Amino acid sequence: MKKEFEEDLEANLTGEEEVQHEDAARRSWFKRKKKGILTSTADKKETPEGLWNKCPNCNLISTTSDLKENLFVCPKCSYHHRIGSDEYYEIVFDNNEYTELFGNILSKDFLNFTDLKNYQKRLDDIHAKTDLKDSMRVAVGKVNGEGIVIACMDFEFIGGSLGSVMGEKFSRAVDHCIEHRLPFLVISKSGGARMMESAFSLMQLAKTSGKLSQLSDAQLPYISLLTDPTFGGISASFGMLGDLNIAEPGALIGFAGPRVIKETIKKDLPEGFQRSEFLLEHGFLDFIIDRKLLKDKLSQLIILFKN
Repeated sequence: MKKEFEEDLEANLTGEEEVQHEDAARRSWFKRKKKGILTSTADKKETPEGLWNKCPNCNLISTTSDLKENLFVCPKCSYHHRIGSDEYYEIVFDNNEYTELFGNILSKDFLNFTDLKNYQKRLDDIHAKTDLKDSMRVAVGKVNGEGIVIACMDFEFIGGSLGSVMGEKFSRAVDHCIEHRLPFLVISKSGGARMMESAFSLMQLAKTSGKLSQLSDAQLPYISLLTDPTFGGISASFGMLGDLNIAEPGALIGFAGPRVIKETIKKDLPEGFQRSEFLLEHGFLDFIIDRKLLKDKLSQLIILFKN
């Protein structure tokens, strides 16, 4: 009897050892060897954010450095990725040399507006996360030796929305152009008027349009470059008032979005509706310019206007 008990105990211990051995084997499967040292998957280094980009049009995956070298244009399908004022200034201005104007103007919550978040809190959060002061930056520099003032929107700042600060910067930029006899380029990228400023925002449509009449009276050229997307109050005011209205390929341009229009009229929209190619075909644009050709084309236009 004692002998049978000892045999059963030994068998049980052997079984437990086998189970422990199997558990250890399973755990080792989840480990990897690196330079002779075992490290668990928890020690695996993640790929840094922003290292890779996927084209939303053709799904091509490329490194951010390669995409930047190609001016943020997809090398496979020529899709123009959305970029901000820093990137446009680097592309257009000679040696990326320019002087920013009116950078000290900041938006203010005149109305104590609150939606999902208090407007002032929203502004403070954006100022803390980015170097942007508002949705438009204005700079003066040279394009192939030709002087120009460029106002460029940043979609990262509340969707590039038109508010009192953008209107004021736009107006002062026109004054600077008149004083120094320089052409004016606006690069638009916006979802429209800033609802948090209500009537203050809507007043900028008339304000900016009125300033452009002064630029016209001074016989100075105004070029409007529409990029993806340009909507609402921008397209309803200075976005479509250029001496030349030009756009990047495939840019979505309009007043209300295509989904809103379709739901309103209860009809399917034409293929490519509100894309820059569609607008060019229907006479809303003068031409479409690839980002790689933008700098040379701008300098040619400035020389033509000067003459």
